Amino acid sequence: MNKLAESLYALAIAVWVGGLVAIGYLAAPVLFAQLSDRTLAGNLAGTMFSAVAWVGLGAGAYLLLYLLVRRGWRAFKSSVLWIVLAMAALTVAGHFGIQPILAQLKADALPRAVMESALRDRFATWHGVSSGLYLVQTLLGLWLVIWQERGKR
Repeated sequence: MNKLAESLYALAIAVWVGGLVAIGYLAAPVLFAQLSDRTLAGNLAGTMFSAVAWVGLGAGAYLLLYLLVRRGWRAFKSSVLWIVLAMAALTVAGHFGIQPILAQLKADALPRAVMESALRDRFATWHGVSSGLYLVQTLLGLWLVIWQERGKR
């Protein structure tokens, strides 16, 4: 059972961080480069970002549970636990905080595309905040990949 838990720990990190990198730095840029309809590209990218957020929340929950069961209260002295908590907090902030703001700005701009409306600057600002948080989350994820063995000790 211990080997299964360790394997799931490594898999959760791989899926979460791999998803962040694949969607944010491969799939989304390709969508915008290849699709002439930027609204469609944005909607598809948004759907993928939402999926990776839910994967992250599930993976983060498992990682936190694994670390707490494995190390007990000593887990709070582990940098791995704090990285996972920070990544989970950024996921929550992005998915439940910033994404609804972006969706509301898009809705308020209708029937025009948000980037062709008076709300363009606000949307761009919030999109920039979202992108910055996503970058920090990805960098933390890469750090987690490098330090994942520390969580097993």
